[in-house]
Amino acid sequence: MSWLKGILGGVVGAEVLSLLKDYIDKKGGLENVVKDFENAGLTNKVRSWISTGPNLPTNSVEIEQALGLDKLVELARNAGIPVDKVKDMLAEYLPIAIDKAAPEGKLPPKEAA
Repeated sequence: MSWLKGILGGVVGAEVLSLLKDYIDKKGGLENVVKDFENAGLTNKVRSWISTGPNLPTNSVEIEQALGLDKLVELARNAGIPVDKVKDMLAEYLPIAIDKAAPEGKLPPKEAA
């Protein structure tokens, strides 16, 4: 996941980077993260993060809708931070991470992610 550090390093702290890496790794890559959001009815939002246009914002309620409370509790436990903070951090930085990973409007090949 060195690409994540490469695109977000210096922009976000180690805590956020670790949280994003944990979530993306456990999902098996960005393609599966995108599927979580599509399956939660948030296709327009997640596709805006991949496209070359502006990113539609998300919020903690939609993060919980896409990931589910069990996954959020697991991520919070692994990171040692409260669930509400995990939701807020993902709402703020996940769109940026996906956007930066897809500068040409498409996700990177799985082996690069």
